[in-house]
Amino acid sequence: MKRTIDALGDLKGKRVFLRVDFNVPLEGGRVADDYRIRNSLPTIKALMAKGARLVVASHLGRPKGAPEPKYSMAPVARALSELLGSDVAFTGALVGPEAQKAADALRPGQVFLLENLRFHPGEQAGDEAFAKDLRALADVYVNDAFGTAHRKDTSVYLLPTMFQEKAAGLLMAKEVEALARVRENPEKPFVVLMGGAKVSDKIRVLEAMLEKADKVLIGGGMAYTFLKAMGKEVGRSILDEESLGWAEDAIKKWSKVIVLPVDHVVGQSPDAPGMVSDDIPPDAAGFDIGPRTVDLFKSELSGARTVFWNGPLGVFEKPGYARGTLEMAHWLKDMVGRGCFVVTGGGDTVSAIHSAGLSDEDFSHVSTGGGATLEYLGGIDLPGLSVLPDA
Repeated sequence: MKRTIDALGDLKGKRVFLRVDFNVPLEGGRVADDYRIRNSLPTIKALMAKGARLVVASHLGRPKGAPEPKYSMAPVARALSELLGSDVAFTGALVGPEAQKAADALRPGQVFLLENLRFHPGEQAGDEAFAKDLRALADVYVNDAFGTAHRKDTSVYLLPTMFQEKAAGLLMAKEVEALARVRENPEKPFVVLMGGAKVSDKIRVLEAMLEKADKVLIGGGMAYTFLKAMGKEVGRSILDEESLGWAEDAIKKWSKVIVLPVDHVVGQSPDAPGMVSDDIPPDAAGFDIGPRTVDLFKSELSGARTVFWNGPLGVFEKPGYARGTLEMAHWLKDMVGRGCFVVTGGGDTVSAIHSAGLSDEDFSHVSTGGGATLEYLGGIDLPGLSVLPDA
């Protein structure tokens, strides 16, 4: 486990550089979904209560190392201010005299939000000069951005090495604690439910989970790559051609662990009506798992003590192809009530949970990471974690 902010001691009057993941969607100059902001509120409020002077920083979108107004953090500053019920300073500055002046002017418990970190070419380049400019703004470093912990961005990997006092935020610590239970020693029976589109993005975590889990249930678009590898007709279903060979080998090696769909909801397109079929016609595509597969997956999950779910099981955004994903979400919520430790993760998975009318509190843990979650569970040491001290 990593040292947390609780171990930092007296922070009153100290400037704390807080790296967060506020990479949120914007619409019409406003934050369209404040989910990621809300997840870091416990850390922000705890540091404010300790009298820290907070310099908060995040990236947003994919600007090319230069300012782009559509990716400004200004709407985020307004949203954060509303959620905290107090003013959040925002000057549009990132480093330099203006940012330094604003950081130095903070009083205990006040918050200053920097402009988008990726407006500077040094953020994604591991630039030491940029790191030193950021270092000048604070006395203590805290990382609460688990969603970016798998990257070597300057603010995540290089900057913390310049601080003597540093720690993980409460969200970061919560993520590591929950995911470690899945990665290190999951209580058995352990079942994994994998969806989403591409197999290639998840080979590392699939291999790790196939070695640990009692069963790995595969749905969503990635199921068609496995079915194709078995010689099944998949019609015009989404296919990860580059992973067919790996899928064929995986089926041979872990034939008693892998569970694939036995029926599908097929159609001409996600916008066209669908029908349930055991087979996929050559001129159609699968867009959801069928009702027999839902029952099969529920049966395989019954009795599990640990479950990891990543990725939707169909095109849940379309009503005709949402049943599989939404039913499994409710089933897993009920399993939590029966004492099962259920961890879910990935942006699309979180959206699916909310589409099902459920909340994060309905599960043991909902991870805020996408690639970071998968890499951590795949056994990869995350750069952003590696530079933080152990507890």
